[in-house]
Amino acid sequence: MPHLDEKLQPTLHDVLQRNPGEGEFHQAVREVLESLGPVVTKHPRYLDDALIERLCEPERQIIFRVPWVDDQGQVRINRGFRVQFNSALGPYKGGTRFHPSVNIGIVKFLAFQQVFKNALTGMPIGGGKGGSDFEPKGRSDGEIMRFCQSFMTELWRHIGEYTDVPAGDVGVGQREIGYMFGQFKRLTNRYEAGVLTGKGLSYGGSLARSEATGYGAVYFAQRMLQKYGQGLEGMRISVSGTGNVALHAMRKAVELGATITACSDSSGYVYDPEGIDVDLIWDIKENRKDRVSAYAELRSGQARFVANDAGSIWDVPCDCALPCATQNELDLHNARRLVENGVVAIVEGANMPCTPDAVGIFRNAGTLFAPGKAANAGGVATSALEMQQNASRDRWSFEKTNQRLEAIMVDIHDRCDELAAEYGTPGNYALGANVGGFVRVAEAMQALGVA
Repeated sequence: MPHLDEKLQPTLHDVLQRNPGEGEFHQAVREVLESLGPVVTKHPRYLDDALIERLCEPERQIIFRVPWVDDQGQVRINRGFRVQFNSALGPYKGGTRFHPSVNIGIVKFLAFQQVFKNALTGMPIGGGKGGSDFEPKGRSDGEIMRFCQSFMTELWRHIGEYTDVPAGDVGVGQREIGYMFGQFKRLTNRYEAGVLTGKGLSYGGSLARSEATGYGAVYFAQRMLQKYGQGLEGMRISVSGTGNVALHAMRKAVELGATITACSDSSGYVYDPEGIDVDLIWDIKENRKDRVSAYAELRSGQARFVANDAGSIWDVPCDCALPCATQNELDLHNARRLVENGVVAIVEGANMPCTPDAVGIFRNAGTLFAPGKAANAGGVATSALEMQQNASRDRWSFEKTNQRLEAIMVDIHDRCDELAAEYGTPGNYALGANVGGFVRVAEAMQALGVA
């Protein structure tokens, strides 16, 4: 396991003491601090004025009640969150997650990760995150609309194109963004298109935004593999999840010559040695709203479904693994199985999907590992491009936005690679990402004074 420099141990101790019970947040902070020892040794000025302590403390945390009425006329209560973590580089920017697992610790971890991810894009955006423990699955459009309107009735006073710009995340797509934007417009009497990103194309959304996170992860993977004399062509890839990120990652990987051999959802995974038919998976998930088990029923050949209690998608031999579902989904046991089966690269499409023990296994085995704060930055980068288009009352072509996205992902890869080498750990993309994000935010914070 990486060593935590003694100069940073008091900071971690304070974080653990001040934020009890927030395991994911503790994990995210520790992972960053473990990378910063060489940086503060080389540049001790970053220890001045409690800069790192300030960086680990959100600027603002907002928790609020969200009352709404279901289709039976019963009043329901959920809890809403927005953590505005750091605005040294620009307005807070980050997604909104609707899922029963959402709590302040989850949102805080996501917001902390977002600070570094956003800094790596080179765009002028700070880091934040939000959400609610509301479960949109199984709810009617009317119920979701009423919930979103109630959620925005409180949130609107805390956001704005120059303050905080939320986007979508798990459980929040164009439908939910549309309902929230409509309520924001109604409450403020302003058509402030730049206040939310991930909007529909008819009212200020950006082409390539839906594709951006999945495409971006694949662009990063391609660049990383090419550096080591390989590429995605001919590779067998396993992708966890079948949400927006996973589906677009599968499509782009196939375009670049890879074969998707396994994909999953919360019920289990489907394995197809002949290569997953991505169009069929899209139809099952986006149109039929069915489980991946339907793929094995509809697909002729050797395709088979394996339920969660019978195995893990990471048991399937692959050359490249793309965990695109949720945090800490790939653990020590899974990592060992992947390494035993000869995996070449792990590319995180989700936020922190690999546990620290799993990352340690990959590092010790010499497996290429791309952390989520670098590899899945394509979504927020394209959100920033959406903000740019909104500000100029412009709309770019898909090709232009996609070219910008690919250039940003290549730049993120190269920056992480250069910094890993500069600090004595060539190929350690996790360290490169942490250092790259930290240095940019730290420089801005020092320039702005103690605030």
